[in-house]
Order: sequence, then structure tokens, then C-alpha cells
Amino acid sequence: MFIRVVPASGVPLYLQIESQLKHAIAAGALKVGNALLPVRKLAAELRINPNTVARAYQNLERDGIIRTIPGGGTFVAENTPGLLKSEKLRRLRPFAMQLAVEGTQLRLNQEDIVKLVKEALEELGEGK
Repeated sequence: MFIRVVPASGVPLYLQIESQLKHAIAAGALKVGNALLPVRKLAAELRINPNTVARAYQNLERDGIIRTIPGGGTFVAENTPGLLKSEKLRRLRPFAMQLAVEGTQLRLNQEDIVKLVKEALEELGEGK
């Protein structure tokens, strides 16, 4: 699998796994119905505790991004949950704040920061 974790990054490992899987799904590298590696196998590949992978999978399943079939495996879910717009915005707000803070610290102006976000959306095919 294409997941890499960096223990020294300061970001919890389970969040790194969640983020990378979400990005892979958004970018189309993982499609609806694709199987994910079993918890123990992914943990062995990443050389981390299986509980860490299990936590990431549980959070993704709770959010409706993946689904687990007992004895059958874990798969990319057919459709993401129908969250209210306010909930979606609430979830993104910390990332927007982080981007704003980082951009400001790097002395980028608002125009440049917005341009970066638009370019990222276009790469995903969402900026139309």
C-alpha cells in the first residue's frame, strides 16, 4: 500500500493514516469498493501497533468513508455521509486556520493563499 507514517512528525500515527487514506480516495487512487489492507497486515508493513491502524479504520468507518464486513474485509464506502453543510464547515475550519497561520508566517498574502487552495481543488477536479 502507499501509506507512509513519520513517527517524528508530531502528528499522531492514526491521523496520518486517516489523512492519507482520505487523500487517496479524494484523488481517485482508491475507488468505491476497493479493498483496504487488513489491520494487522498494514500495521506490519508500517511497523506500528495494530491498535493504531484499527483506530484509524474505526474513525474512517464512523465517518462513513470506509465500511467493514465482518470476516469479509474493509472497503471504500459507496458514498460519503450526507453531513450538514455546517458540520462539513466545522470539520474544515481547523485546517483553514492552520493554512492561514502557516501562510501568514511565511509572509504570503491572502491572494497567494487562496490561489494555492484553488490550485489544489483543480488538481482534484473540484475547482470547476
